[in-house]
Order: sequence, then structure tokens, then C-alpha cells
Amino acid sequence: MLKGFLTVGGWTMLSRVLGLVRDQLLAAMMGAGPVQDAYQVAFRLPNLFRRLFGEGAFNAAFVPLFSGVLAKEGAEVARGFAREALGVLLFWLFCLTVAGELFMPAVIRAIAPGFGSNYALAVSLGRITFPYVLLICAAALVSGVLNGLERFGVAAAAYVLFNVVGIAAILFLTPHVRSVAHAAAWGITASGVVQLGVLMVAAARAGMPLGLPRPRLTPRMRLLMRRMLPGLVGSGITQLNLGVDTIIGTLLPAGSVSLMYFADRVNQLPLGVLGAAAGTTMLPVLTRQVQTGADDEARRTQNSAIEYALILTIPAALALMVLAVPILATLFGYGEFTPRDVRLSSQSLVAYAFGLPFFVLIKVLAPGFYARGDMSTPVRIGMATLGINLCLNLVMMRPLQHVGPPLATSLASLANAALLAAMLLRRGLLRPDRAMLSRLLRMGLAAVAMAALLGLLAHGPFAGLERRHGLVRVLSLGVLVGAGIACYALALQALGVLDLRTSGSKIIRRLRRRPTSALR
Repeated sequence: MLKGFLTVGGWTMLSRVLGLVRDQLLAAMMGAGPVQDAYQVAFRLPNLFRRLFGEGAFNAAFVPLFSGVLAKEGAEVARGFAREALGVLLFWLFCLTVAGELFMPAVIRAIAPGFGSNYALAVSLGRITFPYVLLICAAALVSGVLNGLERFGVAAAAYVLFNVVGIAAILFLTPHVRSVAHAAAWGITASGVVQLGVLMVAAARAGMPLGLPRPRLTPRMRLLMRRMLPGLVGSGITQLNLGVDTIIGTLLPAGSVSLMYFADRVNQLPLGVLGAAAGTTMLPVLTRQVQTGADDEARRTQNSAIEYALILTIPAALALMVLAVPILATLFGYGEFTPRDVRLSSQSLVAYAFGLPFFVLIKVLAPGFYARGDMSTPVRIGMATLGINLCLNLVMMRPLQHVGPPLATSLASLANAALLAAMLLRRGLLRPDRAMLSRLLRMGLAAVAMAALLGLLAHGPFAGLERRHGLVRVLSLGVLVGAGIACYALALQALGVLDLRTSGSKIIRRLRRRPTSALR
């Protein structure tokens, strides 16, 4: 699992870095205003489906079933099941895409009730981006096949193409269309075509050619749909919470949606790398252990995944909170994105960063239910926390404005993670031992020490970083990040959490081991 975690995490890190480059272009060329708001709302729907299917509900339902069929009935039967799933998925997604195109004005009214003059622009951009829903959800199924075969690298690498194509569209298509927003929208849909094509080729090379099958509702497909539909809520509750943020944001002053978007993009870097990597690689491993009756191993896998995720998530959250202004100024504070935008967006980032550990824990704890075929428990918990998020949003939106929705989402995620952990503990599926709890405590102490050092540096020799030249910002932020990493690593060493002299060599040895092919 560690090898898969590092592989998916590495590719996801590259994707997130390229995503930041793409967002830098959007910030510099459009700033934080009505046009940016319209584009972000138009992108929200396909992005929601991408995250729900690519990183959540579909994998949660499909991968355990596919892995079980592969292990018990062989590769040929598993390929037939994957083809059936692809046929049914494409049929329903085609119907959804047609409906979305026809009723886009009503959809935009529903998710952006506060829009005025930029309503027509949002509808136009939404119609350009919505076909991405069909393409990326089909790509998610093919990724699930590759993940079930424990070929994590290709599936994770495909998401890099989203940002590569998006950057190219912004740079080269803008002169030929109405605006930067239109170029970016066309880049989204084009990236879906490229991603799906690459993944289909990879599946064929892995011995699982899928083709274009006819939709068939077999008993196994009905089971998949029963598991997937509640999982859309349970696994995607974080994304639904962010959707509530968008709706509330359109009711706030112009630019609020953009301010929260750029803050969330920074927060998504560690969340995507650590949360998606842990959840994606953990699910097939945990499913296999549960199905073979290795309950003790399954509990150890759950504990290890929590430690792998939190050892980097806790310091990342504290660093984002302490360095919010320097980070946003360095990444986005150019062109149309003003110093005021940087300051306001940094306030949203602090609120999002508070919830980062809880966002990641949801990704790690939910597979404990999915691997055992339990989709209803995360759904019930998710619905409860969605209600909490909505209530907190309504209470905080006026006094806190652009900080209210991010803080509400973070508090709702805290409640979600706490309830998932409590239910796993109650059922005996999660047993954190004394050694694990001790390591988590020492990780927290090391992260606090790192945050204290960063705070002293940010308010001392590096004060006023956002007002300096762009290159100076980049170099200074690099020094701050390096100092934070060094401090945290040394603190972990001093507290006995890691032995830096041996940990690196162990990871290298594990990565060099050849994975066992699921088709052998």
C-alpha cells in the first residue's frame, strides 16, 4: 500500500502543481471579479462530478466489486463486468449531458442565485464545459479498472492531462475566442477527450480492452448501482459542502466566489495529494483483506493509512494557516489579482486549512465501510453533516462574508470525520493502539514547533513578503518552506517518530520491488 500511496501521491502532486500554474494564469488574466465568478460557477458542475466519480463514489462502489470478481472468477469475467458497467454508465451520462445542455439556464439559477449581469456568461460557459461530465466519469470507470488491477500510476497520471490541456488552451486558444474564460472552458472539455483516450489505451495494454459496449442491466450491475447511488452522497459529501459554499458565495459581494476558489485551490494541493492517494490505494488492499477474512491485517492497514496521511497533513494545515498571505501573494498576486484580493483570499485559506486534517481523515475512514459493502452509514453521516454545513453557512455568511462558507465547511468536515471514526470504533473495525496514538501526539508537537518557527520568520525577516518583487517572493517562500520542512523533520527525529537515516532507504527499497500483477 505504501508503494501505491507514494505513486498516486507523486502523480497527484504533479497534477496539483500544474493546476496551480493554470490557476495563476486565470488569476493574472481575469482577477477576482464577475467574469472569474461566472467561469468558476460554470466549472463547478463538471468539477463536482469529476471529484465525486474520479476520487469518490464510483471507485468506492466499483473497485471492491471488480476486485472481488477478479480474485474469485478471473480476468475474463472481470472484463465483462467492467464492459457492462461502462455501457450503462455511458447511457445514463449521455442522457444527463443532453438534459444539462437543455436546462443550463435553470441549473445556473439554482447554483448561483445571486448572479445578475454575469448570468448569461455563466450559462454560455456552462454549456461549453458540461460535456466534460460524460468524458471524465467514463474515464473514472477505466481508472477504477486500473486501480483494481493495482496499476495506480497510469490512472493517477491521466489527471495530469487535465491541467496540461487547460494551460495550453488558455495560452494558445484565447486570441481565437471571445475571452480567456471561453478558452479555459473549451480546454476543460478537450482535456476530457484526451484523458479518456489515454486511459482506454492503458486498460487495453493491461489486458482489459473495454471497447464501446451496449448497456445491460445484469444482476451484478444492479448491485453496483445500489452501492453507487448512496455513495454519491457519502463519499462526495465534502464536494457537496463546497457546492453549498458556491451557492452562498453568489449571495455575497462580487468576487467572493473567486476569493474562495483560489483559497480552496491552495488547500486542494495537500488534500488531493494525501487524501486521494490514501483513499485510492487503501480501498483495493482493504477489500482484499476483508474478503479473505484477514481482519487483523485490515485494522492494521486502516491504522497505517491514518498515520501516513496525518504525518504530512497536520504540518501542511498549520503551515497554510501561518503562511496564507505569502503563499497566495507568491502564487496569484500578479496582474488583475490585487493585494486586496490576496489579503481577502488568505482569510478564506486559513478557514479551509483548519479543516484540512478532517477532509483527509474522511478519505481514509470511509473505505473502512466501503470495503465491507456498507454504503449506507457514510451516507447517513454525510447527510447529517451536510445539514450542519448549511446551517453554519446561513449563520456565518453575513458577519464573516467570504470566510463564513470555508469555516462552515471545515467544521462540518470535523463532525463528519468524528462520526465516521466513532462508528468504526463502535463496530471494532478501528482499533488505534497506544503506539499509534503516541506517534500522532508527537507528530502534532513536531508540527506546532514548525508552525512557531514559520510564524517567527514570517513576521520577522520575511515580513511584508507580499509587497516585494515576484522573484523575491518565490525565493523567500522557498526559504520558508525549506525551513519548515527541515524543522519538522528534525522535530520528528528528536521525538522518535522517524529515524531519518533509515526511513529514506526503506522507502526506496519498497518502491524498487516489482508489484504483483493482478492478471497473473
